[in-house]
Amino acid sequence: MTYDENNIFAKILRGEIPTQKIYEDSYALAFPDINPQAAVHVLIIPKGKYVSIADFGATASPEEITGFYRALSAVAKLLNIEESGYRVICNSGPDSHQLVPHFHAHILGGEKMGHLFVTAG
Repeated sequence: MTYDENNIFAKILRGEIPTQKIYEDSYALAFPDINPQAAVHVLIIPKGKYVSIADFGATASPEEITGFYRALSAVAKLLNIEESGYRVICNSGPDSHQLVPHFHAHILGGEKMGHLFVTAG
């Protein structure tokens, strides 16, 4: 899949769409999800042009990968959910219901969450 320069996250990174920045460094940007599914629901996106987690893992530099995951940990600490616990979800591809073709992670926390199971059927 080719990277779409007009996806909403690309526009946010270019400053064309404003967002409330929770965290930003040279590797990642974190901001609130517009449709929160938990008391704390933040999106974190790499600044590079990656379509999915598979694309990111296969083509990002070691510095970008390390920087992204360190940013993710920093965001959890900043949001004060590091000790109580949080969930990180990365949807990848149409079967997962990935809505934006720019790799991103959902950080969810701030409340007790149930088990996450997927059943066949």
